[in-house]
Amino acid sequence: MDVARRNHVTVTGNPEGPAVVLAHGFGCDQNMWRLTVPALARDYRVVLFDYVGSGRSEPTAFSEERYASLEGYARDAVEVCEALDLRDAVFVGHSVSSMTGVLAADMAPERIGALVMVAPSPRYIDDDGYRGGFSAEDIDELLTSLESNYLGWSAAMAPVIMGNAERPELGAELKNSFCATDPDMARVFARTTFLSDSRDDLKSVRVPTLVLECTQDAIAPREVGAYVHHAIAGSTLVTLDATGHCPHLSAPEATNEAILAFLKGLFPSGPSLGGPR
Repeated sequence: MDVARRNHVTVTGNPEGPAVVLAHGFGCDQNMWRLTVPALARDYRVVLFDYVGSGRSEPTAFSEERYASLEGYARDAVEVCEALDLRDAVFVGHSVSSMTGVLAADMAPERIGALVMVAPSPRYIDDDGYRGGFSAEDIDELLTSLESNYLGWSAAMAPVIMGNAERPELGAELKNSFCATDPDMARVFARTTFLSDSRDDLKSVRVPTLVLECTQDAIAPREVGAYVHHAIAGSTLVTLDATGHCPHLSAPEATNEAILAFLKGLFPSGPSLGGPR
């Protein structure tokens, strides 16, 4: 199947600029980047896509076997890059897509030259010497609730994930995004996400990396941001003046400013000069 159709690939921005690939998190789609795209479009070629099972991707391409691991989602990302013949692209991943980006960069190092991790978490379950934010029992309960009543779970969890209780429209948008996802496909993505452990994969990162965390995040507490930063040699950690797990929606100005500053560091003589240094 044609990758552009399979993953509903959208390309916008400056066709002569370096490529920036925006990858959404669990329960979301490429529309979640709509407040970031305008900030990038003047200087960068912006690539958006939906993972199979999300957004306007082709549902007949879904395979529970493929998407039962993060490698399956990383293959989607790599195949999008291959279809567009991207070289040294900057991969911006939200939440679990941060780890997808790590795997994709390892699978196809010629395609991905830098990483931006927005509210990343390599493991959601606490472990000895590691705080992921959830106990194993918490995640068990979360997945059981999701699988037994997906719409009810979406209504209850979306405001918690989004935070910013004073702006209920943000939680409502996330809930609507969850509810637009096929429950059976969401169940697979949820298990893949919340049971994943990508801590060892962080050691393989050899490209410039920006880690963006929020001051308060119910899904990825600040201990997680610190862990990711220390695990990736040479990475940059920025704490955004933002709350919740989706700063590209709740605090787009701060998020965009941090991403643009990172890109400027990659392309110090201007974005038309090729890949990251």
